[in-house]
Amino acid sequence: MDKKNLTIGILFFLAAFMIMRLAPHAPPPPSPSIGNISNPIAPNQAGAAANAPATSPDDATFAAVQKDSAGETITHLANDFIDVAFTDYGGAIKDVALRKYPAEVDRPDPYVFNALHAHPMLAFVDFPGLDDATHYTLVSHTEQEIVFRAVLENRIEVTRRYVLEPSDTKTGDPYQLRHETTFRNLTAETTPLPRLMLSLGTAAPVNFRDFGIYLDTGYSDGSNVNFIARAKLQGGSFFGFNRHDPLPSIETTAPVVWASVQNQFFTSILTPDEPGTGLVTRRIELPPFPDSTIPNIGIAGSAHFDVKLLAPHGETELGMNFYVGPKEYKRLANADVFKHDQDKVMQFGFFKFFSELLLRIMSWVYSWVHNWGFAIIITTLAIKTIFLPFSFAMARSARRMQKIQPLLQALREKYKGNPQKLNEGQLALFKEHKVNPLGGCLPMFIQLPFFFGFFAMLRSASELRLAPFLWVHDLAAPDTIAHLGGFSINILPLLMGATMMSQMFLVPQPATMDKTQATMMRFMPLMYVVFCYNYSCALSLYSTINSLFTIGQQILINRMKDDGDPTHAPGAGGKPIKNVTPKKK
Repeated sequence: MDKKNLTIGILFFLAAFMIMRLAPHAPPPPSPSIGNISNPIAPNQAGAAANAPATSPDDATFAAVQKDSAGETITHLANDFIDVAFTDYGGAIKDVALRKYPAEVDRPDPYVFNALHAHPMLAFVDFPGLDDATHYTLVSHTEQEIVFRAVLENRIEVTRRYVLEPSDTKTGDPYQLRHETTFRNLTAETTPLPRLMLSLGTAAPVNFRDFGIYLDTGYSDGSNVNFIARAKLQGGSFFGFNRHDPLPSIETTAPVVWASVQNQFFTSILTPDEPGTGLVTRRIELPPFPDSTIPNIGIAGSAHFDVKLLAPHGETELGMNFYVGPKEYKRLANADVFKHDQDKVMQFGFFKFFSELLLRIMSWVYSWVHNWGFAIIITTLAIKTIFLPFSFAMARSARRMQKIQPLLQALREKYKGNPQKLNEGQLALFKEHKVNPLGGCLPMFIQLPFFFGFFAMLRSASELRLAPFLWVHDLAAPDTIAHLGGFSINILPLLMGATMMSQMFLVPQPATMDKTQATMMRFMPLMYVVFCYNYSCALSLYSTINSLFTIGQQILINRMKDDGDPTHAPGAGGKPIKNVTPKKK
């Protein structure tokens, strides 16, 4: 390796080390705490509600955490999937416990969405007399339905009705409620209503390892889906560019066919009968996780609605469906229930096809093996097997390329000053020996869409959350086994780097690749390690199995005779490769 390539390698190594060192690292797991089953609070935030500020924080760009209202009464609607806690202050949803999803590893307590919040979900925001500071009367309560009532200034009667789908619903989804708010004019005069703003809830980091990169609000205008990330409110700059101060809120004016607020694995989705008119997004400062000094910043959203004038003694209704649950693609892609592409809340992006395909295959495999780690391995092997014939063809082409290097070098020397003749000679040589000049790198490019599809899928696939595999406790998190000087030791990314490095030595590099490119390719495994080190270890597991398969495949290819190459054809007799350099004209 010359000095130039050695310098490039050293710079890659230093850059990788700095990224790994400066990247945020998760602290050791917090000490356990016990939640309250009657009014569930997620263990990851147990005890925090009592310490939440009652007024706005010092930084006005943050929304305030709401304290429990004195004397409030909590009423529940529940099925096998969720336990919905309603508060009579605001006649709204205080929080939702997800019974199928524990808050922590080996803990029975359910994860609670909106456990700490700026407002109860579906509460009116900034509407004195009807907002979450207003006491509503509980009118009725059955196993599936609850109704609240309040009167505004003796002029407008407001009735809030909620219906929860049963566990075995055939027409809906058990994580979804039906909500209707009815406004009735008690006077003989036409009465206007102000623009209403309904809370979507507050999404918080799922645990102390979550640095909030997946926290956002989103909405669909019927044709496009847009998301507002928490980072847009934070201020600062990117390497000195696009500097701005922290924003107190971001208000978006657009038709709202559905609106959401979400963290990495869970979301609330509001789908009104008639489109709303806008979305407001705010940050909220939550108490730190136990034994952690990392800021715990959530995000809150509210949707705007315009309501018709109330005729004398007339009434109008605001109806909607409200989903609070996991980001399960199979569930949200059910078009019979979610008719407006609510599955786009998954944010699979450009590689959506590959993300959906991988998740569908993995889910099917999981139904047989009942372990997500083995489902990832089997899915990876299945995909590699499907592409095996193509990979064999590309590998053979790459090996032929290596064997004609002496002829290529002779051509370069002969036509050093004539690029056109050199190109013609190379093409003739490639054709004669059935060589694809891109044969060595095409297999890598073929697997890239699956890699990025897998990466996009892991952003929000709740199925992998807390899924165990061998020594791994959570496939959706780094597989940290220890800390050394504040640096986490993660096994699977290191195994991935080792297997990728071995693969690089076995797979021939394209002859068209210059030395600088070759050096960068040699250090690519290191960059992959940096990229995946603090990410979901499921991605490292996929890449490791992928590389191990490729290594075995390449060993098999190296032992195979290449009878398709004219230099190995019957009768060649081991003669030297024929020089096919074009004659001078």
